[in-house]
Amino acid sequence: MSLTRFLAIAGFVLAGLAVLAVEWAARRPGSRIPTVGDVSALVMRYDVGGIPVGRLAILSFWFWLGWHFLAR
Repeated sequence: MSLTRFLAIAGFVLAGLAVLAVEWAARRPGSRIPTVGDVSALVMRYDVGGIPVGRLAILSFWFWLGWHFLAR
């Protein structure tokens, strides 16, 4: 395994762990940090001139994620 591939995988693992840490902190009683679900709901409601920009952003993110991890 090359160093570049290892660094890319390590970066994604660290990003995933950071998301899990924020989610854990958000679910503590009395926390003012929004959960991932709350942030996703806020993004999904975002419209510009009747165009569901937030939904398109979420769809694009899932497409990008699938393209990079599932396409071989």
